[in-house]
Amino acid sequence: MNQWNLSGAEVDSPHSAVNGKVEAGANASRQEKRVSKSLSKAVSLHLEGKLDDAMRELRRTIEAGERHPALFSALGHVQYEVQDYAGAVESYAQLLELEPAHRTGHFNMAVSLGKLARWEEAAASFEKALEIDARRSEAYLGLGTCLVHLKRPQEALDAFNCYVFKYPDHEEALFGKAVALQQAGRLDEAAEFYQKVILKNPKSEEALSNLTAVYLEKKDFPQARKYAEALLEVNPESLAAMEAVATAAFANGDLLTAVTHCKSLVDFSPDSFENWFNLGVAYQRLGNYQNAATAYDKAAALRPGSAQVHLNLGVSYQEVGDLPAARAAYEHALMVEPNMATALWNLALILEHLGERNEAERLYSRLPEGNPEWEDASFRLGFLRLQRGDFRASAEAFERCLEKRPNWPEAQLNAGIAYWRAGDPRSARYAFEKVLQQKPDSADAVRGLAALTLEQGDFEQAFDLHRRLIELGDRSPELFYNAGLIYQKRGQTEDAAVFYREALKENPNLAEALLNLGHALMDMGQEDEARSCWRKAVGAKPELAASYFEPAPV
Repeated sequence: MNQWNLSGAEVDSPHSAVNGKVEAGANASRQEKRVSKSLSKAVSLHLEGKLDDAMRELRRTIEAGERHPALFSALGHVQYEVQDYAGAVESYAQLLELEPAHRTGHFNMAVSLGKLARWEEAAASFEKALEIDARRSEAYLGLGTCLVHLKRPQEALDAFNCYVFKYPDHEEALFGKAVALQQAGRLDEAAEFYQKVILKNPKSEEALSNLTAVYLEKKDFPQARKYAEALLEVNPESLAAMEAVATAAFANGDLLTAVTHCKSLVDFSPDSFENWFNLGVAYQRLGNYQNAATAYDKAAALRPGSAQVHLNLGVSYQEVGDLPAARAAYEHALMVEPNMATALWNLALILEHLGERNEAERLYSRLPEGNPEWEDASFRLGFLRLQRGDFRASAEAFERCLEKRPNWPEAQLNAGIAYWRAGDPRSARYAFEKVLQQKPDSADAVRGLAALTLEQGDFEQAFDLHRRLIELGDRSPELFYNAGLIYQKRGQTEDAAVFYREALKENPNLAEALLNLGHALMDMGQEDEARSCWRKAVGAKPELAASYFEPAPV
């Protein structure tokens, strides 16, 4: 909010101050003559522009023991003119001790207090002035100004309305009322009064600035930009206008304009954390991560204790592939804010990528439950545990995922794998079947269930599942090999040979398929080809020689 300047003080001239104040009588006292003489001399010096001499004359008379109200009124007047507002307040205070109901004393003291930003005292003095003379409209204007500074908008509106009722086109009063309306949250009315000010004075920086702020608060970004650009025409170096244009550009997705104005802001104010941070955001949203990192680095130097800027710096470095720098930025963010979820998540991903899986696990486990990244962190935790062979703990992590998102096929599938490898086929089967309820065409779930049933000797179901995998387009040599084993176990030797051959098409060096194809061909009476297959199998994998004499069990 721009500071509201109080109107100039209204004071009695030294001549009028004497009128009616010297005691009547045929013979004026010598004291009255000294007061009158001092005031006359002060007036002459004032007219000559010798303000310091005028003040010395008045002080000399006061210090000589004269306590006439007119002396303090005149001294306060000159002190105000030379901008000695504290001195003026003191003089008016002494005036009011002598004459509490002085016609102008309270008003002039209020104006002087306002110049010192002593708003509470100034408001009380304006109210006193109105008690003495309710017709003194300028006191309403001053009172409203004080109340705006005291953030008492409703009382300020009452005061301004009294003044605007009498002077509906007064620019200062219209502006003050607009400020009070803005403080009260009555933004549409505030905008209306700011526009009245601008109609009277199109170059009013304060009105343009505040009207821009109103439209930003209303999130009416086109209007905010309109008045911000008008403000830039009046003052090309207006930081408030540049900030507003940048904000509007952000809101409208005009990132190039946002970058332009953010760059202007850092040029004008290179020591501003906010300006460098916003420039970083603009570059980041534009996809220019290298420049974003440069801007965030400047912001981080200005405010090392900001976890957010270090987080954004880390993201920018991560996007350009500088993982060590990204890691350092995330670690700094976590030094400032140890439970910063996004920093924990991103740093864990980097550590996992760098092969530091134990440390990545530790960070994933620190993510607080309820955080948006928590579920993904639990999934990664389960996956890392699965990789290092802690199958029971892996299954627990995936189950925690499923507590939050029951319909999460990937978590269900991995839980099934973890249960299977942990030696819990019942839970594994349940998990694989649950996936197929959600995604009937999940080849991974069918494959897991097929391997599980094959391991358990349920060849009928294994047969159906392998056939289903083939229908789903699976062409892996392992699938064809397992299908061949099942057909061979069922006594369907010719079909088994077909699938062994399919496996060898996908992987000609699959020694187990060569070996079993040899046994199938021998059963089919194709002895020469069978011996050829065995030679190739034993040549590729000598340890299979023992199976030459007896087919490997399914």
